[in-house]
Amino acid sequence: MKTFYIETFGCQMNAHDSEKVVGTLVTEGYQQVETAEEAELVFYNTCSIRDKAEQKVFNRLQQFKKDSKGKTFAVLGCVAQQEGEKIFEKAPHVSMVCGSASYNKLPQMLVQLEAGNKRVTGLSLDTEDTFETPMTRRDNPHRAYITIIEGCDKSCAYCVVPFTRGPERSRTSASVIAESRQLAEMGYSEIMLLGQNVNSYRDPSPAAWDFATLLDAVGRVEGIRRVRFTTSHPRDFVRPIIEAIATNPSLCNHVHLPVQSGSSRVLEAMRRSYTREEYMQRIAWMKASPRAIAITTDVIVGFPGETEEDFRATLALLDEVEYDSVFSFKYSRRPNTHALALEDQIPEEEKSRRLAVLQEHQRQIQIRRNADYVGRVEECLVEGFNKATVQWIGRTSQHKTLNFVHAGSEDLLGRYVDVRVTRSGPNSLAGEYAH
Repeated sequence: MKTFYIETFGCQMNAHDSEKVVGTLVTEGYQQVETAEEAELVFYNTCSIRDKAEQKVFNRLQQFKKDSKGKTFAVLGCVAQQEGEKIFEKAPHVSMVCGSASYNKLPQMLVQLEAGNKRVTGLSLDTEDTFETPMTRRDNPHRAYITIIEGCDKSCAYCVVPFTRGPERSRTSASVIAESRQLAEMGYSEIMLLGQNVNSYRDPSPAAWDFATLLDAVGRVEGIRRVRFTTSHPRDFVRPIIEAIATNPSLCNHVHLPVQSGSSRVLEAMRRSYTREEYMQRIAWMKASPRAIAITTDVIVGFPGETEEDFRATLALLDEVEYDSVFSFKYSRRPNTHALALEDQIPEEEKSRRLAVLQEHQRQIQIRRNADYVGRVEECLVEGFNKATVQWIGRTSQHKTLNFVHAGSEDLLGRYVDVRVTRSGPNSLAGEYAH
């Protein structure tokens, strides 16, 4: 039996793509191993959203440059799609380059590798079979991912996704509901709907469901207790999504809505297709919901031409929204993007300074926000146990980590339990098992 190792970089969609790849390989008779050193076939499923993530992949490949005998290397995902056959020149010991739209063709590509082909490619974005793979191996026994839309039509100035994932393609609502029911029958209680712009979903079938309708329907599948979704684009974030969360208790009261900048001038330069005021209107809708919704976001600092005044506008937006958490990054120049040609690039040391200031600013907000949970009882899905701290690790509907102690001896893994919050920090909560 041939052995393989896979390492995944990037977002939840990449993690789910790796589940599809692993499922296909196992179905084809391959055995997964824990390290690249013991594997005959080594896969790197890549992310190219930032230069740092891309360089990690080539550093991994460099480690095996002199000691690749008996091994076959494959680069998958966004870097594969972005760089294409140039990877064979950059890393001559790589034998396969495959983008995410071609994973359904993996069995045929594996046959080519077995036959000794040293340049196997799967780089087409023009496919109707993006969502179908022979088998998906789920890595989490309680939570399952479902990709409902692939690709992106937004063309943000800094983003490489349209070039690596292709145009937006949505699944039929019937196929999503069928997979949700199948997962429920297999014992999964939480589903996360995925898409580069998940709320841009448009049902291609005659049913013509929009995202809010699909979201509500998945939340009503028998056996599904929680439904999450990521990532949303503000332009397509509409009131019916909030109304669905308010009226359907299976939908988690957490929304990740990337803002990227608090300055309308910078948002225009980023080609984000909304203003600060339009974004804040969506925040106001959520804050007016009868069900409290936790809000998280993404922020980029140091975009070309960002002034100190623009940066201060972003800090002010953090104060106004009071996000539950923020994923923040320095602007990273990416190939094939409009921003690559922009002048007035911000010096690296200034980008680093702004990032540090923003992260500390947000840290203080999270300290205040999380302190409000002390004394409350929250329902948690138990995801693990920390032997070092002798605490169970739970996650609330609001997507907050809640570590708690339990005097009993029963195994709580995978169960939904109530936990009383007794302490809080900037990044997590702590508490005691209630019942």
